[in-house]
Amino acid sequence: MKRIILTGGGTAGHVTPNIALLPRLKELGYDIQYIGSYTGIEKELIEPFGIPYHGISSGKLRRYFSVQNFTDPFRVLKGFREAHKLIRQLKPDVIFSKGGFVSVPVVLAGKRCKVPVIIHESDMTPGLANKIAIPSAAKVCCNFPETLKSLPEGKAVLTGSPIRQELLSGNKIAAMDMCHFTSDKPVILVIGGSLGAVAVNHAVREALPELLKDFQIIHLCGKGKMDESLKDVEGYCQFEYIKNELRNLFALADIVISRAGANAICELLALHKPNLLIPLSANASRGDQILNARSFERQGFSLVLEEEQLTKETLLNAVKTLYENRTTFINSMKNSGQQDSIGTIISLIEEVS
Repeated sequence: MKRIILTGGGTAGHVTPNIALLPRLKELGYDIQYIGSYTGIEKELIEPFGIPYHGISSGKLRRYFSVQNFTDPFRVLKGFREAHKLIRQLKPDVIFSKGGFVSVPVVLAGKRCKVPVIIHESDMTPGLANKIAIPSAAKVCCNFPETLKSLPEGKAVLTGSPIRQELLSGNKIAAMDMCHFTSDKPVILVIGGSLGAVAVNHAVREALPELLKDFQIIHLCGKGKMDESLKDVEGYCQFEYIKNELRNLFALADIVISRAGANAICELLALHKPNLLIPLSANASRGDQILNARSFERQGFSLVLEEEQLTKETLLNAVKTLYENRTTFINSMKNSGQQDSIGTIISLIEEVS
C-alpha cells in the first residue's frame, strides 16, 4: 500500500483542495496522513474525515515588520525538525502540499528525506511560502496558464484546482424550497465572502430594487453582515454563511457574482456558472485576486468589474451583459482544458511516487 502525506493550512483555501482529493486517493488504496499546525483551521477541517493528523510547530514568514519576526523563525526550525522526524517514521511514497506556511517545513523535510513532493499553487503568482518550497518540489501544479511562465521549466503543470465533487450534484428544487423562490425568474447567487464583503454587499443592496425586476437573489453576505430590514423582501434571500446546502444553491443559480479567490473561481469553472468577478482591491490584498480575475476574463470564463469601479449603475450593466451572453461564457468553460483537475493531479502523484 502506498502512503501519501498531505499538507497545507492557515486558511480553508489551503485545505479544501486536499479534501477534494481524498475520495480518489482512498479509492486507489493510499494510506493517507496529514501534517498541519497544532491548532490551525486545517486540524478542524481534516479530523471529521478520519485521516491521521500530525501537528507541528508553525510560524509565519512576513514581508513586513512585526515583533513575531524575531520568534517565528525558531518555530519554523522546530517545525522542520518535527516534520523530518515524522517523515522518517511514516516513510511516505509522496507528499502533496497545498501551501500555507505550515507546509514549508514539510516540503523542505521531504526533500531532505528524498521523498518526491508535489506542490499546488492556487494564485496567478506564487505566494511567499510556495516560493520558498518550489525548489524542493518534483512537480508544481497551477490554476492559470500565465503561471507556467513563472515556474521552473519541466516542473510546472496546468491542472486547475481540485473541486469537491459533491458540489457537482446539487438539487435546485431543494434550493428553491429553501429560498421560497419561484421558477418564473432566473437566479443570481452573490458570494461576498467574509473578507472585504462590505463593498459587494452595499452595491448589491443598492441595486436590489432594479435587480429584483428581472431576477431572484441569493446573497451570501458574510458573518454579521445580514440586513434585517430586507429579510421579508420577496425574491431576496440572504445568509451569513452556507456549508452543506451550497451545492444546491449553485445548482439553482443562473449566474454568480463573486470575489476572485482562486478556489472559488475554480469551482465556478467546474460548475460552468457564468460569473461576474469583483476582485478584492490591491489596497486590501497583494493583488492576487485581480490577477486571477483578469486571467479568467482573458480565457472567456468571466466578466470582471474592479472594486474601484463598483457602483449601482456599473453593477446593473455588468449583470445585464453577463446574463445576455451567458451561453458564450458557458461554452468557453466547457471547452477549458482545466476540467479534470483531480484526475490530472492523481496522475502526477502516481507518476512520481
